[in-house]
Amino acid sequence: MDESAFTIEEARVILTAARDHDMPRKLHADEMADDHGAELAAEMGCVSADHLVWTSEKGMKALAKEGVVATLMPGTVLSLGRTKFADARGFIEHGVPVALATDYNPGTCMCPNMLLIMALGCLHMKMTAEEVLVAATINGAAAVGRGMQTGSLREGKDADLLVLDIDTYKEIPYRFGENFVRYVVAGGGVIKAPKVFKKKYFQES
Repeated sequence: MDESAFTIEEARVILTAARDHDMPRKLHADEMADDHGAELAAEMGCVSADHLVWTSEKGMKALAKEGVVATLMPGTVLSLGRTKFADARGFIEHGVPVALATDYNPGTCMCPNMLLIMALGCLHMKMTAEEVLVAATINGAAAVGRGMQTGSLREGKDADLLVLDIDTYKEIPYRFGENFVRYVVAGGGVIKAPKVFKKKYFQES
């Protein structure tokens, strides 16, 4: 729901029908204005609410109380040329689990690069490197109802992971826009990615 899309009343009707049919629920909320989408997502037991750029403190508290994941999409804000990003620090401080996503679509964000999205989380939403790593993995899985199957390296979970050509995860936001994926492992199967040249900034003479 959002301005020029579904009203809060229309969204409630759709979400109620989904709940009555025992379907998992997600909601596009508060992207362009505080339309009380976060409160509706909490009221209707949504798995996650997406965007949340203009969500109020009341909305944050509602999400925290009901355990709704806040899926933030900074790439959309950047693509639309806007300057206000979601208040990731506010969500985190209120105890809301925060996930990050690309919102990859031809209308508002033609960017599939999650490494760049993680960098935007640090640079524009004041998240730490640790927080964006959690947001892109286990919280991302939780945002689509798959936190028990994937999103972290644990016995019994799907072996989905990336092998990166970096020395520390803190390089992810620092080296923004660079593709340093060496291997992709999906469901336990190894897919070799194109080898990335690792720069040598200092060489012994």
